[in-house]
This record gives sequence, C-alpha cells and structure tokens, in this order.
Amino acid sequence: MIERSDKLNNQAIIFASDGSYKEAIACFKRAIIIEKNNYLLWYNLGVTYRDCGKLDEAIAAMKKAWDLKNDNCDVLETLATLCLQVKKIKEALYYSNLGLNLFPENPHFWNLMGVCFFQEKQYVEACESFELAVSENPYYVDALYNLRDSYEELGNIKGVKICEDRLKELKA
Repeated sequence: MIERSDKLNNQAIIFASDGSYKEAIACFKRAIIIEKNNYLLWYNLGVTYRDCGKLDEAIAAMKKAWDLKNDNCDVLETLATLCLQVKKIKEALYYSNLGLNLFPENPHFWNLMGVCFFQEKQYVEACESFELAVSENPYYVDALYNLRDSYEELGNIKGVKICEDRLKELKA
C-alpha cells in the first residue's frame, strides 16, 4: 500500500488529540518525507511539538511552515506566540510586527506586541498595543485583561475601572 501524506496527517491529528505525541510526530515526519513542501504538515508538526512541550522544535517547524506559506495568518501568529513563550522577545516582536503589516485587521498581533512590551516592563507601549487590540475588537477579553494589568502598573485607576466594567459587561 502506498502511504499518502493526507492520510498520515489525519492519523497524526488523531494521535495528538489522544495525547500520543510520539506517534503523531512520527506520522507528521513520514508525511513530510512524502510531501516536504506542504506548509500544513509543518504547521501541524509545530503545533504537536508545542502541545507536548518541545518548544524549540515547535519553533523550527513553524518557521519552516512560514517559509513555505508566508501569507498565512495562523502560522505567523503561532510563531510569534511560540517565540514569546520561550522568552525570545525580539523575535516575537518581529513576527508580531510582520503580522500587523500583513494582517492589520488582526488584533491578536497587537495583543502579542503588548505582552512583549509588558514582559519588558515597557508599560506605556504595552498599553498602546492593548488599546489598539481592543479598538480592533472591543470583545477581545484577553486584550482587555492585559490592558487592565498595564493600566494597573502605570497607576491609571480610571483605566483599570473602565476595563473592569467592560469585562463585567462581557461576562453578563
């Protein structure tokens, strides 16, 4: 029987959803041997590495996915998030900024930039980024929490109150 990359991909997803990461990774790698220029295989491999805690491998796979498909918002957002998770702040900022240039309507890139600035204790820049994320999507709860925390760091009590009121409205 001839192996097909799509069948291996599907099997890998099933393995990963069951927590059988070693088997999932083996299937993705086998699929990539068959179809090495399929960005989705690399993306799924990266997500699986992330889910099993192998973040450096996840970043490498996601970079390969990005090289193959550099107009995909999900790949770029995941790559920026992974860089942030391993404290590669400059890389996370780079990919987030690239995301804003390519996908200006996606507030997640503003939120990611804000998180980077917050981690660097650049609270004014963090606030500006979170405010832009919320202006793009007023229902973006994570950005509202992040904005509240940034306002708190700056001692902006009115801003904290506005965010808390908005979060209460969204929960109702």
